[in-house]
Amino acid sequence: MSIKTGLLLLLGSLCATTSLAAAPEYKIVTASENGTYMQIGNDLAKYVAADAGIHLTVLPSNGSVENVKRLRDEPGTKLALVQSDVYQAFTALAAEGNREAARMVTPLRIVLPLYDEEIYFIVRADAPLSFIHEIKDKKINIGALGSGSAMSSTTLYRLMFDTPIPAQNVSTLSHEEALVKLVKDNTLDVVVVVAGQPAPLFSGMEPGVEKYFKLLKLDPAAPASSRAVEAYPTAAIKASSYPNWLKEDMPAHSIKTLLATYEYAQKSTRDSLQNFGKSLCNNFAALQKNGHSKWRQVSLVLPPLEQGLSYFGPTESVLRSCPASKTRPAKDCTLDKKVMGLCAEK
Repeated sequence: MSIKTGLLLLLGSLCATTSLAAAPEYKIVTASENGTYMQIGNDLAKYVAADAGIHLTVLPSNGSVENVKRLRDEPGTKLALVQSDVYQAFTALAAEGNREAARMVTPLRIVLPLYDEEIYFIVRADAPLSFIHEIKDKKINIGALGSGSAMSSTTLYRLMFDTPIPAQNVSTLSHEEALVKLVKDNTLDVVVVVAGQPAPLFSGMEPGVEKYFKLLKLDPAAPASSRAVEAYPTAAIKASSYPNWLKEDMPAHSIKTLLATYEYAQKSTRDSLQNFGKSLCNNFAALQKNGHSKWRQVSLVLPPLEQGLSYFGPTESVLRSCPASKTRPAKDCTLDKKVMGLCAEK
């Protein structure tokens, strides 16, 4: 090899190394390592961030409440998955004059509303309960403090019964620990889990699990449940998502998941996140084809946001011009949804 050829190869190697080093190092906070959020984060890192020239590290967390705090204060964390009710809770506290809540939520911006997560109320198989509105005064595991499950379960309970869960009835074990405790002793009656189906926590259950656990149904006609439906709309947890557990689809509450960022002022950050939005547009078909099945419920059409929420300008501009956002996709009128009256054929 000549000196000239060697020099060219060396320069090419140095350029490649410099280019790699120049890629911004960002983090996205999700939830538990065996949850749907982690899979969604991994999909974003693989199919979107890489093509945008961003090295995106996917981090576990206790959930949405913690994610808002880490997005605000943790260096390098530029994206987070957050439940919409968690955002509303921070907004309500800020409106009441809580300065820390205002500091957290005021600069929050939305990249994209994603999908609806289902809310699972799980009891022992032999429990004398069949419906969600029957959990009043039961011993309830709400999930880890800082999690979306904790926020949704406590808010839902208050909406249904106009009172908080009695402190002596609350436990904050992890989902896995709570399910074990639910079966082993009678100190726990209900385990609440918020997760997009199919959730790894349940999809890996072995045949025969119905001998130990059952899922409570939502009865929208029950007065307690009807008071919560506006904030937590109805959904169906499908038997096809958990064939080793469920024999039929189960009506349930749901909550919207948001992909969030902050109103960053630094030009380099705004440019990088704008590139992230462009890549999201360009690789959306790959996400829907190869990513978690929840991506097939996501649209790039940016809907009006709830009061107080705003889109992040640099990503909003590119997503609104994305070809995939020009036409709202046809309704996914599966047989299950038709039977439940959740969509109608033209």
